[in-house]
Amino acid sequence: MKELVIVTLMFFVGLGGCTTHYYRINGTKIHIYLKKPGAKSVYFASSLDGYEMHRAKQKDNGMWEVTLSSGDEFRYFYMADGALVLPPCRYKEKDDFGSENCIFVPNL
Repeated sequence: MKELVIVTLMFFVGLGGCTTHYYRINGTKIHIYLKKPGAKSVYFASSLDGYEMHRAKQKDNGMWEVTLSSGDEFRYFYMADGALVLPPCRYKEKDDFGSENCIFVPNL
């Protein structure tokens, strides 16, 4: 039983150390990355343009990238292979459809 508890703890600690979503700001642009290995297509939608779907660019190692202007706060989510993906994010809010959106807040 003790071994099972240790293995379970190690598993969850390992999950916490995985970065599956992050962003980098470069001047006036924000580069948002989502790690989704095995995905055939990833789309990004944000409140900046009424949640229009934009195809993310596939990078190495299952990473996908979207580049936007970084000056404004916005809400967003992803669709990967037709399924909603809400990555781990610091700020979230409920949407009108019973799900959640991530919130990007500049300078935080």
